[in-house]
Amino acid sequence: MDALSATSLSGMQASRLGMDVAAFNVANGSTPGFHRQQAVMTSASPGVSASVRTAPDEGPAPEEDRVGLLVARNGFLANLAVFRTAASTTRSLLHVLA
Repeated sequence: MDALSATSLSGMQASRLGMDVAAFNVANGSTPGFHRQQAVMTSASPGVSASVRTAPDEGPAPEEDRVGLLVARNGFLANLAVFRTAASTTRSLLHVLA
């Protein structure tokens, strides 16, 4: 797999984790003593790495979770577009060379 595909794939995986975290927070926000989870993205080679940490403050933050869900969805779609474009470009190149 080339670096561009690997980078976009890692971005899709990180965005999926962000969606999972936001969904978990929304589903469990009304639980007494609930501490939200946060998806943390860091630069990696190639691409991005994602991990989950527990927020220090207790209680829900539905507005942050809704925005986080939208950001994760848009990040996933953007990385998917890059992945598809890279695959299409590679197919076209191989077709020309064949």
